[in-house]
Amino acid sequence: MFIKTCDSSLQGQVLMTMHRTTLAALAAVAVMGIVVNSLGAYVATRVILNTGNITEVEPPPTEPSEIGIYSDYYCTNAISSVDWGTLHFGVTRYSTIYIKNAAAATIGLTMIVENWNPSSAMTYISLSWNRENYELSPGSVVEVTLTLSVASGSGTVDFRADIVITGTERT
Repeated sequence: MFIKTCDSSLQGQVLMTMHRTTLAALAAVAVMGIVVNSLGAYVATRVILNTGNITEVEPPPTEPSEIGIYSDYYCTNAISSVDWGTLHFGVTRYSTIYIKNAAAATIGLTMIVENWNPSSAMTYISLSWNRENYELSPGSVVEVTLTLSVASGSGTVDFRADIVITGTERT
């Protein structure tokens, strides 16, 4: 036979210790938020529509940004999409774009691809670039090569995805 006992004074100490630990963790998170916020790091993001085998696509609404994306080095032709045309399974295709930093600070460039449609397209299509973490000084322009690779397979698929290019201030 077992008898369950409870020391109520010990239970209160455990609860108080857990409460202090929780408060300490919350305070640490709040301090980190204040420190990061006080640094005032500049972040700018641009989204480039990424399509293939689609006749015409309306560009998504763009938010104001200090990153310009162009089809030419002199930055006279702003772009909001990349049309890869008709592709075949097992091929790789390249596209050149130019990114201009219109911010007052040096930025580090990153890219992700999201919103694949159909979502299964990301399993056999990959998109990369040659400028991950590239530091771009104010007013500078950099040539970027986008590389789209399609795995082997068969069938016909129209796809669409967003290329998100972000410039984060470097301190």
